[in-house]
Amino acid sequence: MATHDHAHESEREAEVLDNIERMRRRRPRLKEDTITLAHGAGGKASAALTDAVFLEAFRNEALEPLGDAAEVVLPSGERLAMSTDSFVVNPWRFPGGSIGSLAVHGTVNDLAVAGARPRWLTAGFVLEEGLAVDELRWITEDMARAAERAGVTIVSGDTKVVGTGAADGLYINTTGVGVIPAGRRLGAEQVRPGDKVLVSGSLGDHGMAVMLARGDLALDADIVSDSAPLDGLVEALLAAAPDTRWLRDATRGGVGTVCNELAKATERGVVLSERALPIHAPVAGACDILGIDPLYVANEGKLIAVVPVEQARAGLEAMQTHEHGHEAAVIGEIREEPPGMVVMATAFGGSRIVDMLVGDPLPRIC
Repeated sequence: MATHDHAHESEREAEVLDNIERMRRRRPRLKEDTITLAHGAGGKASAALTDAVFLEAFRNEALEPLGDAAEVVLPSGERLAMSTDSFVVNPWRFPGGSIGSLAVHGTVNDLAVAGARPRWLTAGFVLEEGLAVDELRWITEDMARAAERAGVTIVSGDTKVVGTGAADGLYINTTGVGVIPAGRRLGAEQVRPGDKVLVSGSLGDHGMAVMLARGDLALDADIVSDSAPLDGLVEALLAAAPDTRWLRDATRGGVGTVCNELAKATERGVVLSERALPIHAPVAGACDILGIDPLYVANEGKLIAVVPVEQARAGLEAMQTHEHGHEAAVIGEIREEPPGMVVMATAFGGSRIVDMLVGDPLPRIC
């Protein structure tokens, strides 16, 4: 039995290394000489910057997969997930959340989709001279409430103050640590043809809620951010569909970019159904007016899951009974062809290629 387990583990490690090498070969090259807003949008420019600058400087086995969280194995054999994120959303308050709750949810969700149970957060604040203490107080109180609801503890932090005009008031960074249960394995190397692609709810709510809250658009729509902790939803899904292959929260770049990352990592086709995409009418209408595809609009409380076909129904029902998954849907499947690409079966019976996000149509939404 021990020999069999060792052989299975070696086989999985080989799959992971092969997957990493494929991703390395397919990453785009950095063409720009200066940083633009597009480099922070989570699309092609972000991938090129990450690969050419950060990965090139810091390359190591834990960083190489470039997931939302890194897996770290302790000498005891216990596996931890670690993630860090910075939040510059403007405005600080928006329907359904604030920069404070978002800073907690964003890092909690990155840990959760890595298969970890989030436990601890750190919080770093860059404050601009002149910031009202009352403003800072309500932001930290909102963070505290969000952390309590997510079951995590903020255990350490840092504060820096910069001069007037140097930080647009306030930036927040959160770093999180979670524990990965023994035997839980998620990753692109697990994905197989025939697997179903599930989304936990409606697309684009957060990005459009923030855009409308800025007041720059002459639009009147009832859109609320979906910002929420996903750890409970992930646990419900994995209990019902224990062989779930892969998870990701669709934040910057939206579902379209996340599915492209999946297709490139697996060198398989991701085929989506336009009719199956859950998009609220106000979001669809606002996107139409702005000329933006909802597939590329960020969410902060939705996940994408790849589940074996025989467990897809159970996984879907488990999400639909959870408070953050009522509108969960099966939106596509994994196929051998076309390798490394995302294809949309349109509502009119045709098909189109869904490419990775180019540019940054909605800056500073997280």
